[in-house]
Amino acid sequence: MQLRRPQWTSLNGKWDFAIDAAAHWPSPRQVKFDRKILVPFAPETPASGVNQTDFFDAVWYRRAFAAPRLTNGQRLILHFGAVDHQASVWVNDSLAAAHEGGYTPFCTDITDLLDDAARQQTIVVRAFDDTQDLSKPRGKQDWQREPHSIWYYRTTGIWQTVWMEIVPQTRIETLRWTPCLERWSIDLQAQIAGPVDEARLRLRVSFSSKQRTLAEDVYSLSDREVARTITLPDGGIDDFRNDLLWSPSSPNLIAAQIDLIDENDTIIDSVESYTAMRSVAAEGDRFLLNGRPIELRMVLDQGYWPDTGLTAPDDAALRRDVELVKQLGFNGVRMHQKIEDPRFLYWADGLGLMVWEAMPSAYRFSPGTIRRLPNEWLATMQRDVSHPCIIAWVPFNESWGVPDLPHVAAQRDFLRSVYHLTKSFDPTRPVIGNDGWEMLTTDIVAIHDYDGSPDRITRRYARTSENLAALFAHERPGHRQLLLDGCPYENHPVMLTEFGGIAYHKDVKHTWGYRRAATAKEFATHYTKLLAAVRALPLFAGFCYTQFTDTYQEANGLLYMDRTPKIPIAQIAKPTAG
Repeated sequence: MQLRRPQWTSLNGKWDFAIDAAAHWPSPRQVKFDRKILVPFAPETPASGVNQTDFFDAVWYRRAFAAPRLTNGQRLILHFGAVDHQASVWVNDSLAAAHEGGYTPFCTDITDLLDDAARQQTIVVRAFDDTQDLSKPRGKQDWQREPHSIWYYRTTGIWQTVWMEIVPQTRIETLRWTPCLERWSIDLQAQIAGPVDEARLRLRVSFSSKQRTLAEDVYSLSDREVARTITLPDGGIDDFRNDLLWSPSSPNLIAAQIDLIDENDTIIDSVESYTAMRSVAAEGDRFLLNGRPIELRMVLDQGYWPDTGLTAPDDAALRRDVELVKQLGFNGVRMHQKIEDPRFLYWADGLGLMVWEAMPSAYRFSPGTIRRLPNEWLATMQRDVSHPCIIAWVPFNESWGVPDLPHVAAQRDFLRSVYHLTKSFDPTRPVIGNDGWEMLTTDIVAIHDYDGSPDRITRRYARTSENLAALFAHERPGHRQLLLDGCPYENHPVMLTEFGGIAYHKDVKHTWGYRRAATAKEFATHYTKLLAAVRALPLFAGFCYTQFTDTYQEANGLLYMDRTPKIPIAQIAKPTAG
């Protein structure tokens, strides 16, 4: 991971559990824990041991743990990867933390709440998740009792890893890495928690695969912060530079050892991290990786598993997904309506897979939406900004959460504000303002078009970047305008970021897709012809096929939901990668 210490303990496993359907228990003392749940799987999933998909607004968790022995002012931090949607945490009957946002992590220092006289400590977690609330970022979680159309079972409560970490009182709290190819350097921002006195930061970065030291230095703190530019050795020729650059074909990582030291050079805190040298840009009509055009061959990834829902069965499953996407001939994924587990990004970094990260949508425009979505989106970017695999940010999809963009100025202002917030937080990556249509401001013109005819796709998009006016004036894929309010498109890459959706499944009655194939042979033929048509169009700088795997009733996947290929992987990879 990108800030790793050796002393941590997983709290995954069996917890006491209770469903509070009407959310009427006000505190842990009133809760009747009547069953067990396997954390981190949501109660809606079979793997959790609960497997209930009815409406319920609150759930409760409880477990005991033995407090580790703390010395020399050490602190014990309790971490939650994600709890959907509002979490309250008690330790030994004292409120320890409250957090809102179902896709983002939070942590709390529980040291002062530990009972030194007790052998066991107690954690209680309440998760409140209003099933009918359409103003919160909910992604693909259905508000109807049974999944319908393109929405799936709900996810309530804990759905990512819970763990404890022993840390020094004075410690490295956050890291942010920003590579700069123009200067051949990496910017580091580090935030320090606790009393700093005469503390300094000692840094050593090295080329992971060759264990070659690239830079080593000691930095003083300024107001609990270090902000420094690390200049790397530059041989001045492409062969030397290419040896260090990150790309899907060469996912080179730079390892970092970071020590917080006192005036006597004694280590106060020590963490391991990593970064990479790479740049991304939307320039002219192409997408650039490390200053050179690259065709983005992406697949839409919903990130669900049959028995575990939004949660991967284990870490190996996340790695396997990255490997499968690459074997299918793609070089990237567009994560759809989900903030994926950071371990997925870790494997994408290390194995070489580009990622478009997208914010899960709300479905109603309200004051709650205006408050919640930017807050959770900012927390998402703060968690993931240092991952080299992430090459674009997508705050909105198909006007979800802003359904009246063409007519309501406040919704247009909101969308623009989130676009500019994203650009302000991270100027180094392209931002797709509203993926699909009704674009107001964007770095990439991203079009969704599920027309199943290769011939019609060819006729519609057989244009160059110089004669796009007719396309944007007249074409209405999805029956929506592509651009609003004179959104600029000159010198912008154009991509087809949702298309295909060919369904093939033995269960014809209970599955659907945008176009159905009756046999595996027909499925392979449709896919090959459609990919050939899209890839032959000079207009497109990249594409994203729908989708990686089947997801419940959606049979649009290249693989079944259990990751079994519908046709041989080689038959998919050949038209995908050419």
